[in-house]
Amino acid sequence: MAGHSKFKNIMHRKGTQDKKRAKIFTKVQREITVAAKLGGGDPSANPRLRSAIVAAREVNMPNDRIKRAIDSATGAGGTENYEEVRYEGYGPGGAALIVDVLTDNRNRTAAEMRTAFTKHDGNLGESNSVSFMFERVGQIVYPAARAPAEKMFEAAVEAGANDCESAGEIHEITTSPADFAAARDALEKKFGEPERSGLVWRPTVMAPVGREQAESVMALIEALEDNDDVQTVTCNFEVSDEVMEKLLAAG
Repeated sequence: MAGHSKFKNIMHRKGTQDKKRAKIFTKVQREITVAAKLGGGDPSANPRLRSAIVAAREVNMPNDRIKRAIDSATGAGGTENYEEVRYEGYGPGGAALIVDVLTDNRNRTAAEMRTAFTKHDGNLGESNSVSFMFERVGQIVYPAARAPAEKMFEAAVEAGANDCESAGEIHEITTSPADFAAARDALEKKFGEPERSGLVWRPTVMAPVGREQAESVMALIEALEDNDDVQTVTCNFEVSDEVMEKLLAAG
């Protein structure tokens, strides 16, 4: 899917910009806390925690803050209790969105999600209202400079991955959810820690939109990502090459 690949490039750039915001620390800290609470505080035995720590280091989170987040989950430093919730809905042009959050107040977050969708001409739907247009996959991303595309592809196949796409500045390896942890460990032994990794939603049905609709969808995505409770936002919109160039030129 050419459009999907270009869309991923836009979101990759946007994600890089978002990491400059101080609030990313809150999001990463919550993921560390939940990962440690569910799988224990030892990163070597907890792939989700290991991935969260990689994300924390990528945004230069201090080691003592990482430790506090782990301690708060394992009983040594706090009582934070976050719930994993998924919201689904539609944005402008019929674009479908899945929003994964970690919240300590489900009622508050639900109200904030509804407000964001409504304000940006979208509609918050019921559970499973759009998830049938996505698949859950493991994603492992390495910088393109880490290894040649052919070498990365061969290693990914040997590790049990389903695919490896190399485009622009990154190699993106995808796996089934069941094979994710083993594949990530095998690749880490060869190439070091990935730039990012985790279970993500991948669109299987795309929603073509024009430039104005794309800008509105991206405004909705940005509003959702600005919420401290939101961990990830996945959308299935795609645009033409001409519109894509204009969006990239605009930032």
